[in-house]
Amino acid sequence: MIITKTSEEIEIMRESAQIVSKTLGMLAPHIKPGISTLELDKMAEEFIRDHGAEPGFLGLYDFPNSLCMSPNAQVVHGIPNDKPMEEGDIISIDCGALKNGFYGDHAYTFGVGELKPEVEELLKVTKESLYVGIREFKAGNRVGDVGYAIQKYTEDRGYGVVRELVGHGLGATMHEDPEMPNYGKRGRGKKFIEGMVVAIEPMINLGTKRIKQLSDGWTILTADNKPSAHFEHNLALIDGKPQLLSTFDYIYEALGIESDEEDEFKTQVYDKEF
Repeated sequence: MIITKTSEEIEIMRESAQIVSKTLGMLAPHIKPGISTLELDKMAEEFIRDHGAEPGFLGLYDFPNSLCMSPNAQVVHGIPNDKPMEEGDIISIDCGALKNGFYGDHAYTFGVGELKPEVEELLKVTKESLYVGIREFKAGNRVGDVGYAIQKYTEDRGYGVVRELVGHGLGATMHEDPEMPNYGKRGRGKKFIEGMVVAIEPMINLGTKRIKQLSDGWTILTADNKPSAHFEHNLALIDGKPQLLSTFDYIYEALGIESDEEDEFKTQVYDKEF
């Protein structure tokens, strides 16, 4: 069952999402060769708590950390460790925050130093596919419209679309209806309803779509050990259109990147400080 949110609840969720956005922005300049994912995890937990929220992932389904940190061939759900990152790595950082009873949850895949051209292109196309999918999250459409758009955009460019892991509804619990696959058929699946909030999150592989799981019970990686990219936003359906609750602007500000990719999905300029 899809649980719609009131305008007041959506604004509460926006704050939770923005805490995640600010956390990712805070981490961005530290993502360099030599730093470990465990160091970044500790920084994130402190930052989230300092902003009056709780880490959304810590203890969720018994996950041991505040961030899912998934480098290179890891798709999602990687556990932070003390291994230093190296030049040319990529790292998906998936972060959650819980404040005032509602979750924010989104992700960004960062490059560590200079990347190989084919890896740089994977990140570019995966992030583009996120917005291709977001444009289909509108009144009159269904879950399959978003999945189809992401699948076509990425498969047409030769990439593998993970099937077993999907986006989801979001609210007072981390995972609500509907599931939001990154593949599908137009006109299929649950219909989008005014006031619903979702996390759309393409997980796209440089090679095969197939995945495997490590013995830790969490870490998912590509079956051929080729790199995977992951980007995620939180959105509410307002006046029949997708509105971003999360933003990558804090990341771009920290890294000196100019981008207008989010402009069509915003209704306000976000304050830099709560």
